[in-house]
Amino acid sequence: MRRFLLTVYKTFVSTEKNSYRSLKNNILQFDYKVTLVCLTTALVLTCTHYFGDFRFLVSILLDLGFNGLAIKLQRLMLMHPDSGLFQALYWASVIVFFYLALPAICIKWIFRENFIEYGAGFEGALRYYRLYIWMLIVMVPLVYYFSATESFIKMYPFYKVSPGDSLFPKFLVWELFYFLQFVALEFFFRGFMLHGTKHRFGFYSIFFMMVPYCMIHFGKPMPETIAAIIAGVILGYMSLKSRNIWLGVFVHCSVALMMDVSALIRQGVFESQAVAVWLFG
Repeated sequence: MRRFLLTVYKTFVSTEKNSYRSLKNNILQFDYKVTLVCLTTALVLTCTHYFGDFRFLVSILLDLGFNGLAIKLQRLMLMHPDSGLFQALYWASVIVFFYLALPAICIKWIFRENFIEYGAGFEGALRYYRLYIWMLIVMVPLVYYFSATESFIKMYPFYKVSPGDSLFPKFLVWELFYFLQFVALEFFFRGFMLHGTKHRFGFYSIFFMMVPYCMIHFGKPMPETIAAIIAGVILGYMSLKSRNIWLGVFVHCSVALMMDVSALIRQGVFESQAVAVWLFG
């Protein structure tokens, strides 16, 4: 623990020195980069909130006069036998598009920087794997405990599976899209927001990023929202130090899979023995 705290302190000192140097050299210049990161973040969160509900897109199509397309989309989302899957895939696709597209435009064509500078590189991705393993170990009993609560069972998984329904291929397709949106989420928060502001805020860019990350969990069970604060700080620190997002993606996907499987077991979709067969063959 002492060694870890010392490492955190060294990271703090290093990032603060870099941010102080950047501020000193550009004290009389307008920081357009931080401004654009903030504006893009606000725009991305707004778009995902509204477009994440397919009914908003339906209303826009109707306003634009695309009545036929709006009706087809609404029928697909509400009347099709796989409407539940389509709604879940639509939501995940909206998250992936906005979390990736707008930040990518800023990085590539406005900032003219490399995605590697925003945590997309793989170099050093496994350097701090022990901390991530400990995070998973801590999460296992917590997920098991909270999976018994009513709010958890109602929330997860986002794609609802009825008892007796086959998990293949629909649930597998959903999980793949679910994992992809975690890649987009980590890139947006622990990549774009964090590394896009560290030159100005230094170590405090972690907490700058953590606030909206916590807020996107509003509406979920309160313990999960509280956990998002802690996870946001830890994953932010690890991204700041390792300069990549990939172990954060791994933790997110692993915990999400545990949560979905736990919820399905609690809901009686399949027994624990069936889970082992499905996961491990």
